[in-house]
Amino acid sequence: MTIRAALFDMDGTIWDSPVDWREVRQAIGLPPDGRPITEHLERMSPDERARGAAILERYEAFGVKEGRPVPGAGELVDLLQRSGVICVLVTNNSRKSAGAVLDRHPLPFDRVVTRDDGALKPSPEAFSRPLRDLGMAASEALVIGDSHLDLVSAHAAGIRKIVLVAPKGWIRDLLPPDLPFHEARDLFHAAAIVSSLLEQPNGIPRDGPRRGSA
Repeated sequence: MTIRAALFDMDGTIWDSPVDWREVRQAIGLPPDGRPITEHLERMSPDERARGAAILERYEAFGVKEGRPVPGAGELVDLLQRSGVICVLVTNNSRKSAGAVLDRHPLPFDRVVTRDDGALKPSPEAFSRPLRDLGMAASEALVIGDSHLDLVSAHAAGIRKIVLVAPKGWIRDLLPPDLPFHEARDLFHAAAIVSSLLEQPNGIPRDGPRRGSA
């Protein structure tokens, strides 16, 4: 089916944040198990949760202050919107953090969905809910991210058009080997993959989805 919605991750995908999320987890006292930090916080005592949330917010603020847009982010959003695709930012960051990023470097996302709005990746609801709000099916969606959370959430939501942009080494170790995706070297390469997806009636490039360089 035709792609009608593109769901973008923020940190590591369109926003180059200096935050090392392994360091954040260590500061809070969490294991490197790949589960969202907020999921761990929900299971803590009130005092531990408050401490962990304060650490998380400090790192997010640092990421806003010292980060910058990933080269090619604006061009990719523009490419999709000129093709009639609605672009939605879906991040596990707070609304405050996402809003501050877009205030500093505006990108014309049609909608912004954060952890303050409900389910977080890797829950399928992180992507399914904005699609329902738009009245669109999973088969009409494209996910652009950089991590196992984006990949798992997309597949669980029934989305099969997925582009991961230069996953970091420690993130690559967390990618489920049985879930296919297109890998891009950078957002300019991602734009070429997206263009191919947009050209095909079923949203699959001529050479099909694959892991590794496309």
